[in-house]
Amino acid sequence: AAKKAAKLAEKEAKKAKAAAKAAAAAEKAAAAAAAAGSEKKANKKAEAEAKKAAEASEVQRILEGLSAVAKGDKKPTDGEMFKSYNPKMVEAAWYDWWEQCGFFKPDPDSDKPPFTIVIPPPNVTGALHIGHALTNAVQDTIVRWRRMSGYNVLWVPGTDHAGIATQSVVEKKLHKEQGVTRHDLGRDAFLTEVFKWVDEYGDRICTQLRRMGSSVDWERCVFTMDSTRSAAVLEAFVRMHESGCVYRDNRLVNWDARLRTAVSDIEVDYIDVPGRTLINVPGYDKPVEFGVLTSFAYPLEDGSGEVVVATTRPETMLGDTAVAVHPEDERYKHLHGKSVVHPVSKRRIPIITDAELVDMAFGTGAVKITPAHDPNDFMVGKRHSLEFINILDDNGNINDQGGSFKGQPRFEARITVVDFLKQA
Repeated sequence: AAKKAAKLAEKEAKKAKAAAKAAAAAEKAAAAAAAAGSEKKANKKAEAEAKKAAEASEVQRILEGLSAVAKGDKKPTDGEMFKSYNPKMVEAAWYDWWEQCGFFKPDPDSDKPPFTIVIPPPNVTGALHIGHALTNAVQDTIVRWRRMSGYNVLWVPGTDHAGIATQSVVEKKLHKEQGVTRHDLGRDAFLTEVFKWVDEYGDRICTQLRRMGSSVDWERCVFTMDSTRSAAVLEAFVRMHESGCVYRDNRLVNWDARLRTAVSDIEVDYIDVPGRTLINVPGYDKPVEFGVLTSFAYPLEDGSGEVVVATTRPETMLGDTAVAVHPEDERYKHLHGKSVVHPVSKRRIPIITDAELVDMAFGTGAVKITPAHDPNDFMVGKRHSLEFINILDDNGNINDQGGSFKGQPRFEARITVVDFLKQA
């Protein structure tokens, strides 16, 4: 039995040795195959990179040849062509030749039917983006199609002043380089600085339009604040005023207390706050609280009681000139025609009825009216011939109408007015 077991063990040892030898051979073969694969992959990558470099060299060679074409000369089309589309090679030199030949200019003596459009002027403060690329491509397609259809075509280019954006950029530049504001310079000197900036950066947009191939008549390129356009705007407004189409009046504006200028409605972004929200406001070290409803009472003039109102802007109560209730609200019918007393200025404030503004189911059903600082209140003030009291100066601070709160920044006054009302 021992002899048989030894023989069996010897046999198993030989099998294990053979298996190990086979495994080693397989491993060696796999390594050789992997090395061959890696070498093949490396060779393929090297070939691709060499091919790419050769193509780049070929493109550069052709572009250098095209760069020799004099500005305004027609690009030769009888030479070699690159095997794939390359925008740099395709676009090179064409636009200068188009301009030189005057292909984009209308013929003033032509009897062809006219077709004229004005480019929506892009803001001079920035660079063109994908939206401009899309709209200009569409316009250019229409313009070129009209030319080919037998029309006498004019596409007028230009850039826009961008309003507040331009002013802000130039003011920051002046503050950084000279340490002055537009108020330090005065209107004329500041406008001179604006035009310097436009001359320096405005060409960037025109260059981009040329790169896009826009077929505009560059001799007619204008800036919306240049002397001719400004004179035309002034003339138009004078004529409309003389004919009664426009008139001057006191209206609410969106006032920027930092730039100290009015801002167009279209340039204002509104934020809806769900409740108490802290927002960082320029000029304030700490976040400002918004969305908190504050209630306070106006004492009746005859001393018989009070009327409670609520607001998210308690500082504006300094300019309140009325308290409005709904004419059908039974709670306040006995107060129609009466008045309350302003706790700060001691002014007599009438209680008015207004079904258009007041919602009986909201709050106390009584609404403070500040005609000079709220669009809805402004309309109420017009309807009821109320006094309009502006409580803010150009810097956003409380003015003389604020009594003891004069000089306080408006959002600081929001806190101090509430503290005053708590003690009143």
